[in-house]
Parts: sequence; C-alpha cells; structure tokens
Amino acid sequence: MGSSISHFIITLAIILSTITCVSEAIGVNWGTMASHPLPPHNVVKLLKSNNINKVKLPDANPDVLQALSGSNIAVTLGVPNTMLKTFNSSKKAADTWVHDNVTRYVSNGGNVAKIEYVAVGDEPFLKSYGEQFQPFVFGAAMNIQAALKRANLDSKVKVVVPCSLDNFESGSNLSSSEVHFRPELNKTMIELLKFLDKNGSPFFVTISPFLTLLQAKNTSLDFSLFKETAKPHNFNRKSYKNSFDLSYDTVVTALSIAGFPSMEIVVAKIGWPTDGAANASSNLAETFMKGLMNLLHSNLGTPLRPRHPPQETYIFSLLDEDQRSLAAGNFERHWGLFTFDGQAKYHVDLGQGTKGLVDAQNVEYLSSKWCVVNNNKDLSNATVSALDACSNADCTALSPDGSCFNISWPNNISYAFNSYYQEHDQRAESCDFGGLGLITTVDPSMDNCRFPIEIRTSHAELFGVYNFQWMIFVIAILLVIV
Repeated sequence: MGSSISHFIITLAIILSTITCVSEAIGVNWGTMASHPLPPHNVVKLLKSNNINKVKLPDANPDVLQALSGSNIAVTLGVPNTMLKTFNSSKKAADTWVHDNVTRYVSNGGNVAKIEYVAVGDEPFLKSYGEQFQPFVFGAAMNIQAALKRANLDSKVKVVVPCSLDNFESGSNLSSSEVHFRPELNKTMIELLKFLDKNGSPFFVTISPFLTLLQAKNTSLDFSLFKETAKPHNFNRKSYKNSFDLSYDTVVTALSIAGFPSMEIVVAKIGWPTDGAANASSNLAETFMKGLMNLLHSNLGTPLRPRHPPQETYIFSLLDEDQRSLAAGNFERHWGLFTFDGQAKYHVDLGQGTKGLVDAQNVEYLSSKWCVVNNNKDLSNATVSALDACSNADCTALSPDGSCFNISWPNNISYAFNSYYQEHDQRAESCDFGGLGLITTVDPSMDNCRFPIEIRTSHAELFGVYNFQWMIFVIAILLVIV
C-alpha cells in the first residue's frame, strides 16, 4: 500500500510539473504600433493579472523595458530589421546597443529586467523582402553575440533569429518529406543553424494557420481550427489532424534534413485575428485559441516529436495595434487577445491559473465624445471626405467581412470621421470635414460595430522620448562608423 501511494504521489508530481512547465512556456508578443498605446505600466499590470510570464518585444523601447524591470517577466528583446545592416558592419554599434538595451536593464541592482533572448530581425528572410535584409542577418547575429560575450552576458542571454514558414519549400509531392530551405537561403540558413546550435539557442519560427488558410487551396477552416471533423492531411507518412501540427513538423523535417534533428523550436508568433477579413472574428479566434491551448497543455507533441511540444509559444498578439502595416491585409491590426485598450475579446484559458482573460484596469480614456456626420448638411461629397479620413486613420473594421462592413450609409461615413477624430486626440478641427462633421455625446456604436474612444495617454511624450533616444543612438553609430 505504501509503495502504491508513493508511486501515485510521484506520478502526480510529474504530471503537475509538466503542466506548470507548459503553462510557463506560453508568452505573448507585445507590440506598440498604436496611435494611442496603452501605457507600459498598465500593460505590465495586465500581464501580471493574467499570469503571463513571458513577452516578446519587437524593439528596445526604453519605457517598456523600464516598466518590465522588477516584474520577473521573461523578455525576448527584438532588433528591428532596419538595424541589421548597421550591426552587420559595426561591432562598436552592436556593443553600444547591447550596453544601452541589455546590460543597463539586467545589471540594475535589484530592479532588473529578465532578458532571456535577443531576437535579431523579425522574419528578415520573407520572400516579400527579397535580399533587402538577408545579407546582413548572420553578421548582425554574430556581432550581437560577440557583444553579449564581451559584456559577460552570453550565458544568460541567447541570440535567436525569428524565421517564417516561407523560408521553406515543399516538393511536388506534399505527402513526402521533400522539405528544404529556399535555394537562395540554403547557405545562410545552414550557417545560422550551426550558429544557433553552437550557442545553445532554439530555432524561432512563426506558425500561422490563419495565413496558411488564406494562401493554401487545400486547407480547410476546420483543419485550421483543430476541429475533430477536419479531413486529415498526410505528410511524411504521418496523418495530421490540424494545421499547426503539420506546419510544426514541416519545420522539424527541414531541421532534420539540414542536420539538426534535435534542435529545440520556439513558436515566435501564432494567433488568429478578429476583424478585417473573412474568417477573422472573435468567435473563430476563440475556437482557435482554445484548440491551441488544449493541444499545448496535453503535452502530446506532434507525430514527429511525440510528447515534445514547442519549448515556448508566443501568442500573436497581446493588443490590437492600429498602426500596423496593412500590406498583408486589413486583419493585421486585429491580432490582439485584447482590444487596444486592454479589454478581452473572448474567453480562453491560457493555462496560467486563471479561468479566463482579465481586462486591463484603470484605463484613462479621452472624453465621451464622438464625431459623426451632420445629416442636415449636403452629403453628396461625404464619401470623398470619409476616404480622406481613412487614409489618415484606422478604418479596417469597414472592410469587407469586417465588423462594421454592414452598417448602412451614412453611418459608415460617421465611423470614418470618428476614427480620424479619435486618432487626432478629439481636437475640434479634426471633426470639421468641410462642415460635414458633428461632435456628439451620444454613442453611435451599433450591433457589433464599436465606435471607439481613444485612450488618454502621453503617447506623444512617450514616443518623443523614444525617438530622441533613438536619434542619439543613430548619431552615436554614425560617429563610430565615420
């Protein structure tokens, strides 16, 4: 009896430690490409209230890093693609960046930032970039690694390079194991993998079942959403029930063929948008996220790596960002688990000890005012004014299949006017539109179409400080190069 109880306790401890391990391995991408970003201290409170212990940042924003200091939240710190050429050519520039953005925050007495990775570039090998960044990635990674070593931080902070699925190509027979790097990337990727392996760094890769659904003709919505009714796909003599497992094992196969069968994989970005395109909705995003969480917490792994889930997984993203590029589609501004102001869009248990997402608290908004069209005016040219407004504000919810696409004219004109008005801090002149605009205190939101009020934030001051520090950094680099 005693041995049975002991065996039960040991088994239970192993199960609980596995659950804890997987839970701690789930983080979020925190981007700040917003006209009115939620203040960093509010975001850190949001992370803590949802027991999110890992964040991935696109760049080294000093206000964000300062807010994270002392929080015990693990940080992956990004180096933007636009800085790769500089770091490839200048070791001193790499040293300066590491000193200002890593050493300063990990050697700050008791109030330190827990920086675990420096992510050199953000999917710099995308086909759409051509060779804009590719020649500089490996050299930049080498110089950042050397700078960390000179700062005695290389044992604490690992250098990684986030990649994407379009770095790979499949053979004509998709059910075979014909997966390899794109020919023009092969040499660079082999060098990169050797570098990662030498330094004990994992392979960071974006997996996006939503984008795969948009781009692949043979993928169904059910297959993307982890539905049991989905038709299985065959790959590498294995049967796959969902898009995530198939994409993940595509990466596993490519790494194995390249000679790195055991390299750890981190899912750098994965998510589902909630607006701006067909199949982009809160309901489908909730279904996807619940399916993903169930898969990760089951610890089942994938057919090629059973019982070996990703080392870490970063949800894309924490918040909506109304300044993100729309090159890929209008959905790009709607990836957040939370709206721009930190309000949960749907219910999902991230496995962090909470039953659902917890909203941001104490958010300060601008006044309860909206800008709408004045129906007493001649609206024959209102559409032209609305188009002009949308060229300088976020109107992606009005796009086909968007949450505000079905509102009637002239309500859609009002939406455009209000987006511009809010983005420009509710200044009276920003609701003029040649006399067609009217400021109201009655909320014009309807059905699923929300007319937002922006956050009251010192965003101008925040990014003014950031841009000033960035300017000083650029000047320092130029002096070094000269």
